[in-house]
Amino acid sequence: MGNGLTTEQKNRESFAQHKSLTGTQRKTFGNRKLRRSPTDVTWRSHFQITDVKTEHDRNFGQTNNLATGQKAIDSEQLNNLATEQRSDSGKQSNNATAEQEKCYDPKDTTFIFVDEEDDHDFECNDFKSRRAKMSCGHTVTPMSLTNWCKRLLGQGEIRFVCGQPGCDVEWPYDEVWKMALLTPEEMENFERKMFSIAAKEYLDVKSCPGCKCSAVRSDVNNLRVCCVMCTAKTNVAFSFCWQCLEEWKGPSPYPYRCANEGCINKTQEILNTCHDITFKDVKGVSGCPSVRACPTCGLLVEHNKNRCKYIVCLRCKVKFCFVCLKCYEECLDEDRLSFYFCCASGVAPRQTTIPVWQRK
Repeated sequence: MGNGLTTEQKNRESFAQHKSLTGTQRKTFGNRKLRRSPTDVTWRSHFQITDVKTEHDRNFGQTNNLATGQKAIDSEQLNNLATEQRSDSGKQSNNATAEQEKCYDPKDTTFIFVDEEDDHDFECNDFKSRRAKMSCGHTVTPMSLTNWCKRLLGQGEIRFVCGQPGCDVEWPYDEVWKMALLTPEEMENFERKMFSIAAKEYLDVKSCPGCKCSAVRSDVNNLRVCCVMCTAKTNVAFSFCWQCLEEWKGPSPYPYRCANEGCINKTQEILNTCHDITFKDVKGVSGCPSVRACPTCGLLVEHNKNRCKYIVCLRCKVKFCFVCLKCYEECLDEDRLSFYFCCASGVAPRQTTIPVWQRK
């Protein structure tokens, strides 16, 4: 497909490569624990040690040049002091981690315990808890499962899917909170993030310019939205424009813009002004806009110019043709060999309206 592997698939491949290490190979790392950057999926060794020298300590190393004539502290004493402080800090950190680690009760018969490696310990933390099987058959500990689900939420996912490559089993939330031994605070945090992600994905929610409260638009074909909070507070009907987020001006209902100056549909403006794309691998295509609105949900998407013309929408997960804007099956039915050629129906023109997601 044109957009290649998804971020989640790349994550899983990286995890699989790391988990392929044997137990002996993993032990050879010693204190060099593999960690992942919070912004990408590249594994790296982490050697950085915080410099515990204070500004006063550093100034001592330069005292020969100071007019006050203070004596410089011996560099060996400074190194010993820094080493002791780092050692104490490391012990405190390890103790705090040990105290916070969640472990299964070995006597709890509701868990299926196994003597296997933790399939979701992607950072090689070697958690102390016994390993238990999830419904998909892969093993976890409370800490590794908690960390994995936190990462999924951080990536905007509300479905908890097994992290092992080739396993697309979705765990129900009640299984997750049981197997992860979620604390009340963790459950509250999980559910708050899940609601926030779901609201952005499935609800048309924006902030009222008057009271800053979240508002939901009931009629997707009307830009004028009445805020019940502002209306109740002032006893005067208050409505605002869903597009420019300013107090409504002009007649209504009106689907395209209000009377405020500069009220434009920025999404539509992008579709109108984007340049044409030049595919590297798809032949015979010209005049195709470089930005398309997903024909199912309206999300703006771009093609990376490589490989075939089909693309999967990141929001609704529907696969469609970037050239003719038909769904994958419909486009392929017209020509079974058109992966790298222009569609039989030609190039779809620039979109003049944004499709509205009709969720079932």
